[in-house]
Amino acid sequence: MDHAQPRARLRGLYRAGIQGGHRLRVQLADPLTLSPTAWRPRRLTRTASCRQHTGSTHQHAAHTDATRRTQQQRIQHMTSKQKVAVIGLGIMGLPMAVNLVKAGFDVTGYNRSQDKIDKLVSEGGRGAASVAEAVREADVVITMVPDSPDVEAVVNGAEGVFANTKDGALWIDASSIRPDVAVQLASAAREAGVRPLDAPVSGGEQGAVDGVLSIMVGGEAADFEAGQEILNAVGKTIVHVGPSGSGQTVKAANQLIVAGNIALLAEAIVFLEAYGVDTTAALKVLGGGLAGSKVLEQKGQKMLDRSFEPGFRLALHNKDMGIVTSAARKAGVSIPVGALVAQLIGSMVNQGDGGLDHSGLFKLVEQLSGRTAK
Repeated sequence: MDHAQPRARLRGLYRAGIQGGHRLRVQLADPLTLSPTAWRPRRLTRTASCRQHTGSTHQHAAHTDATRRTQQQRIQHMTSKQKVAVIGLGIMGLPMAVNLVKAGFDVTGYNRSQDKIDKLVSEGGRGAASVAEAVREADVVITMVPDSPDVEAVVNGAEGVFANTKDGALWIDASSIRPDVAVQLASAAREAGVRPLDAPVSGGEQGAVDGVLSIMVGGEAADFEAGQEILNAVGKTIVHVGPSGSGQTVKAANQLIVAGNIALLAEAIVFLEAYGVDTTAALKVLGGGLAGSKVLEQKGQKMLDRSFEPGFRLALHNKDMGIVTSAARKAGVSIPVGALVAQLIGSMVNQGDGGLDHSGLFKLVEQLSGRTAK
């Protein structure tokens, strides 16, 4: 008898068993005494490694089910869009509302002029015929109107935000208004069951279009956290700066700095032109040094071109300078440079130039130097 034959048969059966995914137990004996019929492998009941493999399979299936449930929950979250009302679809409010639509929110807008509402609708939003209609189903209400009396008008009264929005809604006032008014309105909002945030913005029209506004927020920390998703859709630098009214106080300081920068940039350009310097090259190198600023970057070319289409109107900056000078007086703070620039901006408005971009202050600086406009 060939002793190698049973061994070869054993190896073949073992390989076949492994390739088939099963372990085989073979009763080994002296091949010389075995008959051909004795070579019958028996399938094991499951080995420990098989049980481990099966357990892993069950765990994988459970993980897959959990992942599928998570995905379904995300889909459900996405389909149940948070409803946002935007009151005021002007130079800033409209692009902010459009960015909220792009971010997936269900946005309803109201504006006194119908063409702005139509623009929002064309971008995927909804329009409303009144403030009350716009806010009735809203989870979040954003107001973006010019001045303190305008905010008071849209939130108070039988047709206002406070009387018509649902209990627990979040109200974000992105307007630039007096800090004391912001505090008063925040108190009234809480009494009406509305959670207030004063969240004025900086960055101009282009910042609103690009969704990169700087937003300074006053209010309760929990309300700030609740509004993060909304604020992130319209801004880039978003900071909670303190209790109600703090956002408006920081915005007043922002407008003070911007006004001073604009005035000094205008003076610098008039000075450079008087010496026949290549002003484009000059602004480029100035922008790379300590003199560089967002104001130089965004307003310098407008001054060189004498192009003052409004991104932020002088009339609004005049209002803001009134806020900061009044607040500074109340706090006993002297702002001599700011007060002077406030007078220059007020002069421009009084001369009928309030509709120009605030970089239009350049016209007055040029005039004061007796230079002929190009």
